[in-house]
Amino acid sequence: MSPRQRSGSHQAAAIITVVADVMAVILGLWILMYLLEANRANSLVGFIQDAARWLAGWSYDLFTFDDDWARVVAGYGLAAVVYLVVGHAVAGRLRRQT
Repeated sequence: MSPRQRSGSHQAAAIITVVADVMAVILGLWILMYLLEANRANSLVGFIQDAARWLAGWSYDLFTFDDDWARVVAGYGLAAVVYLVVGHAVAGRLRRQT
């Protein structure tokens, strides 16, 4: 393989890793803001909540714990872990193909 293709796949792997990390950070921030009872009228808190709800749409309310905090931590936390694992696995696979 040419060096140009190798650097391209490494760049793609780096981008995938960064995107997965940012998605996990957004989800983690929402969990933290929820647990600390952040002011939901604040525009930053609202943005993080909306972004996290969109990112965790598939895992939102997946678990039916009695306590709301446990539901938030489990649902959004699962999404964050899945994004990290899948993103880093795909990036690792791209790096190994060179």
